[in-house]
Amino acid sequence: MAYDVARIRSWFPALEHGWALFDGPGGTQAPRQVGEAIASTLTGPLSNRGQLGESAQRADAAVAAFRDAVADFTGADPRGVVHGRSATQLVYDFSRHLSKGWGPGDEVVVTRLDHDSNVRPWVQAAERAGATVRWVAFDPATGELPIEAVASALTDRTRLVAVTAASNLIGTMPDVSAIAEAVHAVGVLLFVDGVHYAAHQLPDLGALGADFFTCSPYKFLGPHCGLLVADPALLETIAPDKLLPATDVVPERFEFGTLPYELLAGVTAAVDVLASLAEPADGPAGLPAAAGSATDAPASRRTRLAASYAALHEHESRLLARLESALADLPGTTVHSRASRRTPTLLATFAGHEASAVSDSLAADRVLAPSGNFYALEASRHLGLGDDGGLRIGLAPYTDDEDVDRLIAGLRRAVA
Repeated sequence: MAYDVARIRSWFPALEHGWALFDGPGGTQAPRQVGEAIASTLTGPLSNRGQLGESAQRADAAVAAFRDAVADFTGADPRGVVHGRSATQLVYDFSRHLSKGWGPGDEVVVTRLDHDSNVRPWVQAAERAGATVRWVAFDPATGELPIEAVASALTDRTRLVAVTAASNLIGTMPDVSAIAEAVHAVGVLLFVDGVHYAAHQLPDLGALGADFFTCSPYKFLGPHCGLLVADPALLETIAPDKLLPATDVVPERFEFGTLPYELLAGVTAAVDVLASLAEPADGPAGLPAAAGSATDAPASRRTRLAASYAALHEHESRLLARLESALADLPGTTVHSRASRRTPTLLATFAGHEASAVSDSLAADRVLAPSGNFYALEASRHLGLGDDGGLRIGLAPYTDDEDVDRLIAGLRRAVA
């Protein structure tokens, strides 16, 4: 099925403001379907979960639908889906849960490719426990994270390895499944940051070999919250600090307080929108048909998601090729995104021009491509860019050729 970007763009009210948006790695715009799901859940009958009346039943249904949708999205078990305020909060929570048994002599492995949310919580947990942190560097010339570098950091005292599935700064996608094989061969847990990855590659918990996988729905058309998925049997072995009356059932034992049912409904809607990217416009006003309708395809949501991501990959790859060609022709431009497997995300610096000044110039033309290190502080420093980073250009499902034209024209003016 062809990727109809004009149809997809029609779902996003934010695009009516006329900006060409290349800030997707920091958070995508939300389609109308997500906003409507949030509003209808929040303003309809709603109370704490239960079966005593429609309001309680609707809350219960929102939670169940959310877990099913995330399980389809990540190839996980619904019983292993944990909601959190953000991916950062979830990593901090689980760093505290998992480090309870660490002590002097134990080791934790982190990489310089990762967003700080998958670095600092582990470093700080290790410091509290008296454990040792072992660092793995990526190759700044290629952007690659060698499997051998991770494997060589493993010892019989390693307790956990934290690694990104895709760098939010330069897009590198390490071979996580190969890393998982090396990590599991010595009986170690693998914690994978999939925040940037999930926006461009359909996650598969089993294929990746991740023991824990985090992502953030607002990076892939959903609301602002975080997700963690894991094998329910593994979660059963972890005992978090919690309130005494709070349930001990997995995954609820890790979700503190009342869940934001409206945001859960928004996540479910976002997954359904992603599953419809490669489908024909059978719904009203060009919207995708509702799941379970007469026109809905009989394929499973997971199958539809796979088809959508394949179409999205083809669309983004074509636009990325245009951008890379244009940047190669810009004098004094260095592109730091060079890995063989990477997301459609480029980090660029410009001789004689501060990246922040280039970003400001683009903004004057209503083109949004921000600059900075984007919390990938270790990666920015390892690239020799200090804390300043560079100009980050990221594609999203609604990016089209006109957006790319405007960005290229703006860059030519900014660095002329």
